[in-house]
Amino acid sequence: MGADCLFCKIINRELPADIVFEDDELVAFNDISPQAPTHMLIIPKKHIATVNDLTDAEIDLPGKLILRAKAIASEKGIAETGYRLIMNCNEQGGQTVFHVHLHLLGGRQLTHLG
Repeated sequence: MGADCLFCKIINRELPADIVFEDDELVAFNDISPQAPTHMLIIPKKHIATVNDLTDAEIDLPGKLILRAKAIASEKGIAETGYRLIMNCNEQGGQTVFHVHLHLLGGRQLTHLG
């Protein structure tokens, strides 16, 4: 775990969060600065700073994050209308917390990217 990592502190209950899911490997919670009516972060409990730091040992992790996001989207009633999944990597990619995380956004029409 990263000693100064915001998300590690949430995992360890050193900082509060509105947790919506937790199991042995993942935690999902509402974003404190939501960009859509539904904006959650799904994170691994294992501290991995960026996507670039993933190794063969974590080969299943991205799939687990995506499948959890799919389940949450269904629970929140946004699966049929649509949602967006985003993973940022490093500063120029928009990453601000250096602990791998997947954003789940939905609940309104999202603007097109590109």
